[in-house]
Amino acid sequence: MDNLKNYIGGVWKDSVTGRTYDDFDPANGELLAKVALSSSKDVDEAVAAAKAAFKKWKALPAPARGDILIKAAHVLEGRKEQIARELTCEMGKVIAEARGDVQEAIDMFYLIGGEGRRLKGESVPSEMSNKAIYVVRDPIGVCGLITPWNFPTAIPTWKMAPALICGNTVVVKPATETPRCMVRIFEALIDAGLKDYPGVINLILGSGGEAGEVIIHHKDIQMISFTGSTEVGKRIASVSAETLKRTCLEMGGKNAIIVMDDADLHLAVDSAIWSAYGTTGQRCTACSRLIVHQKIKTEFEKLMIEAIKKLRLGHGLISDVGPLINMNARKKVAEYVDIGKGEGAKLLIGGEIPTDGDLVKGSFYKPTLFTDCKPYMRISQEEIFGPVCAIIPVNSLEEAIDVNNNTAYGLSSAIITQSVNNALVAARDITTGLVYINAGTIGAEVQTPFGGTRGTGNGHREGGVQVLDAFSEWKVVTFDFSGHVQKAQIDNK
Repeated sequence: MDNLKNYIGGVWKDSVTGRTYDDFDPANGELLAKVALSSSKDVDEAVAAAKAAFKKWKALPAPARGDILIKAAHVLEGRKEQIARELTCEMGKVIAEARGDVQEAIDMFYLIGGEGRRLKGESVPSEMSNKAIYVVRDPIGVCGLITPWNFPTAIPTWKMAPALICGNTVVVKPATETPRCMVRIFEALIDAGLKDYPGVINLILGSGGEAGEVIIHHKDIQMISFTGSTEVGKRIASVSAETLKRTCLEMGGKNAIIVMDDADLHLAVDSAIWSAYGTTGQRCTACSRLIVHQKIKTEFEKLMIEAIKKLRLGHGLISDVGPLINMNARKKVAEYVDIGKGEGAKLLIGGEIPTDGDLVKGSFYKPTLFTDCKPYMRISQEEIFGPVCAIIPVNSLEEAIDVNNNTAYGLSSAIITQSVNNALVAARDITTGLVYINAGTIGAEVQTPFGGTRGTGNGHREGGVQVLDAFSEWKVVTFDFSGHVQKAQIDNK
């Protein structure tokens, strides 16, 4: 069993209160670690360390900062399998997905590490004689990074890497449920060279209600990057507005796959199964709506039921579908299934808690599929964050796109069709940040900007080089060298 501590000012340490909490495997309830339960004093110490380290870190050339990130990628490569297995036990996702989660962290460190030699500004012409102008990126200061449990190695690196390459220092608060994964990322960065720069990265373990609240209100934190629910993100935006803190908010989704009447149904089913039930539906990009053309609805439903029956529930090390993150999440899913039934949706399969074998020890819920859902139903509009998907029948592409766009969220969409015209119309008219043609709603790559519209985010993007805009300020530097002209005039006299 691990004893997980905070990392503040270059030192691993317990909370000043001495309090801890327990970290469990959601598949079987096994105790994995005792974890520091931080207080406001711990956060204050971490912020002070980050603030003190900022000047030295900012002065380090960006290529040198990038070299550390690239070394961290090398370190993670050597530990990938170990971390992936720990991730599966701590968070619950199946081992293949856990390996992908760690690989995204590796890829992000490589991508953003390379930006240390490409942290571009630009030069622009002046309208005045004897003047020169250039534009450069400047760091913001201390960044508070609040990360979720569903991608406990990937998402922290999506925030830490760009923050660090731009010259910022960070205080990171991971989700209560996945502290060990965050400790492993810190260990990699420390071993890659950040041990020589105490205070640049600081880790605060504990609850969002206590430690997280202090971070978002702290006067010496200039920027908050948050991934989580839209409800919490809105409150962070409101609190940050009072002090004009910058925010980068990545929040909820209610994503859909449109299945047209000319679709390859086997491709459509494969895409839907992976998007709806991968990570047990616990992704902001998970497909929770299937907008299906009426002409092929019956055959599609038959194929979906057959595919769902083949999914094996169990511990993520040996199954196709793992547990939900905890019992509260399972309770929420069960409540939404009851809501769907009450709204008149037809339950095709699932809709219950498994009671066989070792499944009773964990927070499992059977993959669930509703049909004959209306676009306005709560199960068609609200984010469930579990293995529940709703089929909504439509009669045309135009109707499908209208249904797709008619939610409070705008993260990811997909269309399965063999018509290039359908694909191009969908790509043009769908109003989400991500659009997939003949693929599911999940599968973002680190070199592309990630984020959405409406209630999904506040405009900033993670991933790609575009993420640098969230973690830097633009500075305009103007040189006036007209003095040499004046001097020449005096000399000529």
